[in-house]
Amino acid sequence: MKPTYGRVSRYGLIAFASSLDQVGPFSHDVRDCALLMEAIAGHDRRDSTSVDRPVPAYTRTLDQPVTGLRIGVPKEFFGQGLDAEVGAAVRAALKEYEKRGATLVPISLPHSPYALAAYYIVAPAEASSNLARFDGMHYGHRTAEKVDLIATYSKSRAEGFGPEVQRRIILGTYVLSSGYKDAYYVKALKVRRLVKKDFDDAFATCDVVMGPTTPSAAFEAGEKSDDPLALYLSDVYTVSCNLAGIPGLSIPCGFTKAGLPIGLQLLGAPFEEEKLLRIARMYEAATDWHAKRPTL
Repeated sequence: MKPTYGRVSRYGLIAFASSLDQVGPFSHDVRDCALLMEAIAGHDRRDSTSVDRPVPAYTRTLDQPVTGLRIGVPKEFFGQGLDAEVGAAVRAALKEYEKRGATLVPISLPHSPYALAAYYIVAPAEASSNLARFDGMHYGHRTAEKVDLIATYSKSRAEGFGPEVQRRIILGTYVLSSGYKDAYYVKALKVRRLVKKDFDDAFATCDVVMGPTTPSAAFEAGEKSDDPLALYLSDVYTVSCNLAGIPGLSIPCGFTKAGLPIGLQLLGAPFEEEKLLRIARMYEAATDWHAKRPTL
């Protein structure tokens, strides 16, 4: 689960992208997720982005079904690039909700195709700024070589940051540089606002937005290390959630022929984690997907 921005304190974390970062739980099932959310959610005076509002007793209401449930199904989440097995499993999950009284509402998130590009401008830009402090002098790894100040900075960062981190720092520094900030970063912020408005409009007609978590099932560890663009494209359905600051949750909704899990993504209005957990529990209780997990 990724909670609403500000629901969980980020105090003590190493900041990556400050306007996107949010702490959320991984768990074996929905009940464990609810229990963890009860433990970690709430206001923290040490985090200026932490929101001061009551935390619901997520576990107490978990088994209460959501009556009159309206599920928004964005057409943009079922287009080109979606693996056939993933699409079929997600559509089957939506039918399960229909069997239990839910209504499927076709919706559009017209700016979602641009969310991935906006995210990979905003996130590296903020990372470039946040990670500048790790220079080998004030924070982070320091090179063992005896060199001058500038070389110490360069060697410490080269040794301490991996290839992907360096790639994002370079990209972020580029989009914030003179002559490029307005062309890239400022435009990405405008797209971000439009993505948020798309969700505001969607939640006026539905309780939850559902679709695939990723366009394909899991790939081998390190399989796409040499093709970062392909790796980034795996985030195409999930980055909108972070840009809009809304809560999101992914639950298994089936398995590929190879035995790999397929994720169903649930997106809710701000601070409606309690409703998201109840909706996720409806599917989990009805399908008992734990018992269907194949042995790999």
